[in-house]
Amino acid sequence: MLVRRIARPLLAAPFIYGGISTLRKPQDRVPGARPIVEKVAETADKQLPVELPRDVEQYVKANAALQVGAGALFALGRLPRLTSLALAGSTVPTTLAGHRFWEEDDPKVSFEKIAHFVKNLGLIGGLLLATVDTEGRPSVGYRARRAAKRAADSTEKSYAQAQKRATKAQKRAQKRVKKAKR
Repeated sequence: MLVRRIARPLLAAPFIYGGISTLRKPQDRVPGARPIVEKVAETADKQLPVELPRDVEQYVKANAALQVGAGALFALGRLPRLTSLALAGSTVPTTLAGHRFWEEDDPKVSFEKIAHFVKNLGLIGGLLLATVDTEGRPSVGYRARRAAKRAADSTEKSYAQAQKRATKAQKRAQKRVKKAKR
């Protein structure tokens, strides 16, 4: 559909642009990402048997690379449901790291961060819609339910046929027993 061919590149553009920008100069994003990375690493260290690396710049670069790669694939219509889910997932830490409006005292800066925060929420919403978009084709769940119903119907039909054959065989056997008694 034409709308998807136009909408996907438009929705992917901020991720591709932002990812490339971050890959060129990741050190600009490190201070904002540090509290998020430390919190995630601290929580993971308590729950996982291994320690996570704490190199914030590597996390920033990995997130940017994911956004560029998934954004490009999404824009081209390749694996759109998976790439939109990946982009939505990568937007959450980006939003929490880059737009911490609740920590701002200056009303002007706070307003700007709130605007970007809400914009990112809108992007996440659009990406979630793209994640569930089946492009008019039946979803996996629908196809699975339909296949299960067909299998159940086929099994019931086979069972009914087998029951009929068994009943006929039983009647024939009873007739033979009656003939044999005479």
